[in-house]
Amino acid sequence: METIRVAVFDDNKPRRDLLQMLIDSTEGFSCVGAFEDCSNVIKNISSNISDVVLMDIDMPKVNGIDGMILIKKEFPKVKVLMQTVFEDEEKIFRAIVAGADGYILKKTPPSKLMDAITEVMEGGAPMTPAVARQVLLLFNNKHSKVSKNNFDLTKREQEILAMLVKGDSYKMIANECNISYATVNSHISHIYTKLHVNSGTEAVAKAVKEKLV
Repeated sequence: METIRVAVFDDNKPRRDLLQMLIDSTEGFSCVGAFEDCSNVIKNISSNISDVVLMDIDMPKVNGIDGMILIKKEFPKVKVLMQTVFEDEEKIFRAIVAGADGYILKKTPPSKLMDAITEVMEGGAPMTPAVARQVLLLFNNKHSKVSKNNFDLTKREQEILAMLVKGDSYKMIANECNISYATVNSHISHIYTKLHVNSGTEAVAKAVKEKLV
C-alpha cells in the first residue's frame, strides 16, 4: 500500500503538533504539512502534495469550510475530512453540501481517526455516529417530501446505503452483511453511479434528502 499523505489545518498548535506526530508515527501515513489556518491554502497544498486534508472547521481568517471549497476547486482529487468539537447542524449541512468527504468530531479516538483517513481514501464517507444522527435530523427537517424515485437501487444496495447513512464504516458493513470488503466497494460504486454522486457524503445527503432510507 502506498503511503497516504496527509495535510493538517488546525489553529490549535498543541493539537496540530499532536496530529502531526500521530500521523507520522502510524505506518503507511505521512504528514506532509501542518498549518494554523487556510489563509494560504492553495499554496500550502501546491507545495505539499496531499491525498487527504484534515480540516478544522472553526479557524480565524479563512475558516475550514471556505478552505475546503478552495481545495475542491483547485485540487478535486484531494479528500477533505472535516473536524470539529461541536455537532453543529448548520455547519454540518454547509460542509456536506460544499463537498466534504467526511465529518468527524475532534474527540474521535486516534485509532478511529486513522481508520477514517483510510476509509475516506478508499471512497468512503466516514462520519462519527453523533454526526450521522445530526445529518439525519437536519435533512429530515429540511426535506419533508417523500421521493417517488428509488433510483433502481437493489435491495442490497438500499441496505448498504442505509448503513452508510448511519455512519457505518466499510468494515462494519462487510461484517454485518457477511460479504467481502471488495464486494462492499463494488456495491457502493454502483450506488454512486445510480445516485449520480461522486462521494460518500454526497450519497448520504442524497439518500436522506430523497427519503431513500
